[in-house]
Amino acid sequence: MAKPYSQTLGFILAAILVAACKPASTARPLPTAVPSTSSSAPANPSTPPASSPGKLNGPAGQVVGTVVRFTAGSTSVEVTIDQDNPAVRDFLSMLPLSMKLEEFAGREKIGYLPRKLKLSGSRGSDPEDGDLIYYVPWGNIGFYYNTAGIGYSDQTIHLGTYKASLDQLKQLEGRPVTVEVAR
Repeated sequence: MAKPYSQTLGFILAAILVAACKPASTARPLPTAVPSTSSSAPANPSTPPASSPGKLNGPAGQVVGTVVRFTAGSTSVEVTIDQDNPAVRDFLSMLPLSMKLEEFAGREKIGYLPRKLKLSGSRGSDPEDGDLIYYVPWGNIGFYYNTAGIGYSDQTIHLGTYKASLDQLKQLEGRPVTVEVAR
């Protein structure tokens, strides 16, 4: 009777080991088109947000395609949410908010959220230049602009992507930045 038990336990342990050794997928889903009631003209940073505070873009609270605007003075950087996970939804639920961004290690501009994000079910990522991420241990977001040598981490949660120059990111540093859903 001890032999079938040990064989079953062996199979279970082998299955766990195989699952643990399987590399995690780092592929990102492609952004999904979201119906919009606004015109196709480029967004004007001085235009007020098209949605109310905390309102998610698209039908039934869809978050993919939501645009979050970070504004300081006359400079704005827009982040497009390109995946749906608990961390992204919790981040969006905090908006609008105000924060300060600072330089960190010649790689990213970081800012601290009012509280840590809810993460259950959010996967880590292999960040790329142009990613907005959430760094779990510190509870901060980061605009990556130099990811050379940085690899996959369970502690780095991908929130969205942005297209902005390093000069535009520098304009957001050291002063109050308003963060809100733009559309």
